[in-house]
Amino acid sequence: MAETGEEETASAEASGFSDLSDSELVELLDLEEAKESTVSLSKPGPSSELPGKDDKPNWCELQMVYGKELPGFLTPEKAAALDSGASIHLAKELELHDLVTVSVTTKEDAWAIKFLNILSMIPTLQSEGRIREFPVFGEVEGVFLVGVIDELHYTSKGELELAELKTRRRPVLPLSAQKKKDCFQVSLYKYIFDAMVQGKVSPASLIHHTKLCLDKPLGPSVLSHARQGGFSVKSLGDLMDLVFLSLTLSDLPAIDTLKLEYIHQETATVLGTEIVAFEEKEVKSKVQHYVAYWMGHRDPQGVDVEEAWKCRTCDYVDVCEWRRGRGALSSWLEPKAKELK
Repeated sequence: MAETGEEETASAEASGFSDLSDSELVELLDLEEAKESTVSLSKPGPSSELPGKDDKPNWCELQMVYGKELPGFLTPEKAAALDSGASIHLAKELELHDLVTVSVTTKEDAWAIKFLNILSMIPTLQSEGRIREFPVFGEVEGVFLVGVIDELHYTSKGELELAELKTRRRPVLPLSAQKKKDCFQVSLYKYIFDAMVQGKVSPASLIHHTKLCLDKPLGPSVLSHARQGGFSVKSLGDLMDLVFLSLTLSDLPAIDTLKLEYIHQETATVLGTEIVAFEEKEVKSKVQHYVAYWMGHRDPQGVDVEEAWKCRTCDYVDVCEWRRGRGALSSWLEPKAKELK
C-alpha cells in the first residue's frame, strides 16, 4: 500500500474489496485506513476495479498467517503467474467496457467508488443482460465479508447466472479438493448477493463493521466522477442511501445458477466448465468453520492430506509448523521438498 502522498493501483486492502478470482480462501474486510491510491473504473460510467495484481493465492490458513508475518517470500515465478491470471481477467473486462482512473485518498472515497460501480451496474445488467466485477458485501455469521463476482448474466432461459473465471498454470482441470473450494467461493457469493438484493444487508451493519464516516466529504476526483455518472452527491451517506434503495427496488432476482470456468493462463484456452449446486446448509457450516479461526476460537490449520501436494510449492514449506507436526504428511513431503532446494 502506498504511503500518503503517493499513488499506486488500488489493492484489495486499499479499496476494502478483495478480488477472490484466483485465490482459495474468503478474505475478510481489512479495516486498515485506506491511504492515497487510485482505482480503475469503466468509461463512460463507473463499472469495476481492476483485480489486485499483488494478491497472493491463499491455499491454507497457515500460509495466510505466514504471508502476514513473513512478507516478501513470493517467488518471481509465482508473481508472473498471478500477473498472467490478472491479464486474462482484464481482457474479459475490456470486452464490456473501457477503463478510467479515479484517485481516492480515504476509505470513504474507496467505498464511494464501489457504490458508484453498483449504481451503474444494476441498470446495465437489466438492460444489456451482462456485467463483470460486481462488488458484493454482507455480514455472515457475525463477520463482514466482501468480494467481487467475476460475471453476472442472464441465460437464454432468463435465469440469472454467476460465472466465475479460474485461471490455471497448467492445461489441466483442478483436482476435486480444489474444486470444492471453488464451489464454496461461488456459493458464498450467491449467499451474499441474494441477501443484498433481498434487503437483508443493512446500512447499520456496514457502518458497524467498516467504521465509515458518512458525513465526511468525498474527494474532488470522486465527486467529479460521480457527476459524470449523473449523481449529485457530497458525502458517502448520500451514495449509501441510493445504493440500498437501488438494490432492493430494482427487482434484481436471486442468482439461479452458479458456473465455474477454468482457463489455461498461457493460451487462454477454456479447459472446462462446471455447474455448482447451491447447498445453503453446507455453506453456513463451512462459514462457521472459517469464522471460528477469525474469531480466535481455534488455531489456524494447514491443508488436508489430500491437498498436501500444494505444500511442495509453498514458499513457507521449510518453516511450516503444520507440516512438521503431521508425521505421515511430513514424511510424504520431505523428499520432494528437498528436491526444490
